[in-house]
Amino acid sequence: MEKFPLLFSTQEKSRRLNALRRYFAKRGVISVESGEVGKWPELVYPDPMRLNQLVSDATALKKNLEGKHSDWKKEYSKAKNYALVNSVKKFSHPLYWKHLQKQITDNDYRKDSNKVRLPVHLVSDPKWEPMIRMFVSDTDYRKQLAQTVEESPVYSKDKRLARHSENIQELRMELSGGKLGELGEKIGNLEKDISMYSEVLKWAKEKPRH
Repeated sequence: MEKFPLLFSTQEKSRRLNALRRYFAKRGVISVESGEVGKWPELVYPDPMRLNQLVSDATALKKNLEGKHSDWKKEYSKAKNYALVNSVKKFSHPLYWKHLQKQITDNDYRKDSNKVRLPVHLVSDPKWEPMIRMFVSDTDYRKQLAQTVEESPVYSKDKRLARHSENIQELRMELSGGKLGELGEKIGNLEKDISMYSEVLKWAKEKPRH
C-alpha cells in the first residue's frame, strides 16, 4: 500500500481496496508491475489460476460447514422441542391411557405416582417407556421406586425422575447453540473471503493498458 499512496488515498472506499485490506490482513502476498500514477497497476501475482483455486477451496469449505450447521440446527431444534413433541405423542400411546385410568381408580397407585412425579409425558421416549411400563404394571417395582425417590439423597432437592432428561436436553441445546454460533461465524468469514478473492480475481483478469 505504501508504494501507491495516491491510489489508496483516492479510492479509499473502493471494493477492490477493501478486498486488499482483508487480503493483506490474512498475510496474502501480491506482486504488481508499476503503471500510471493514480491508476491500478497490473497484478502479476496471484494470477487468475491461483485466485480461482482460492475461491474454489473457500467455497468447498463453506459448503461443508453449511452441512454441519444444518445438522447442528436440527439437533438444537430437536432438543428445544423435545418436551412439546413428547407431550403430543403421549396421547397415541396406550400406556399413557392405562396410567390415567389407574390414577383415577387406584388411590394407592395415585399416591406413588405423585411421590415420584412419574414422567408419563415421556412415555413415547424409548429411554423412558420401559421404566414407565414397569411402574404401571408391576406393584413391587412401583413401591421400590417410590421408596427410592422418597429416601435417596439424589432426589432430596428435586423429587422428579424426569429432571435428568430435562438436564440432558438443556445441555444439548447449550452445546448445539454454541456450535451454531461457531459455525455461523466461520461461514460468515468464508463468505467474506470468497468475495475478497473474487474481487482480486477481477483485477488479475484486467488487461494492462499500454
